[in-house]
Amino acid sequence: MGKSTQPLLKRSKALGINPIVMGYTKESKRNQKEVRRAKKSEYGLQLEEKQKVRFIYGIMEKQFRKYYVMATKKDGINGEMLLQILESRLDNVVYRLGFAKTRKQARQFVSHGHINVNGKKVNIASYLVKVGDVISVKDSSKSSSGIKKLLVANSDKVVPSWLELDKDNFSGKVLNLAARSDIDYAVKENLIIEYYSK
Repeated sequence: MGKSTQPLLKRSKALGINPIVMGYTKESKRNQKEVRRAKKSEYGLQLEEKQKVRFIYGIMEKQFRKYYVMATKKDGINGEMLLQILESRLDNVVYRLGFAKTRKQARQFVSHGHINVNGKKVNIASYLVKVGDVISVKDSSKSSSGIKKLLVANSDKVVPSWLELDKDNFSGKVLNLAARSDIDYAVKENLIIEYYSK
């Protein structure tokens, strides 16, 4: 599977994303002066918005398009349904619960088999959670000193209202699917829908 090798902070800046959204606590000290860019076309704005959201969630184009198709088949506003699907990914939920510092780290956590959903191991980062699902760290993983240290370090993370965290047991429950108001970064999802609907 292909991946971007551009430094994350540099890529964040190019797409106009605050690094904090990606789970990073610091901004780069270099190249902080404003860069004047030429005015983008309508297509350019749509493309940039799509690339920004893809980058935030760490998703390749083929899968992102698949999510767009899923969103258009759901009842509701297409753009909001797309964001809801993205938030429902298991790696994102692991990140949102504070079990990982970044979505990338959460993806590794899932793929290495440290996460259970409803008591069963799930190692597919793109697995879509449902209301009522319980996401937990495997018992054998909790006893690992490195993972325990990581979980304690991330324990002060603010958990969104659609999730319920049980800090003592390193588990969480999906109370609802994410709403538009739960999205904590600036995005014009209508531009993404316009991009794909041409």
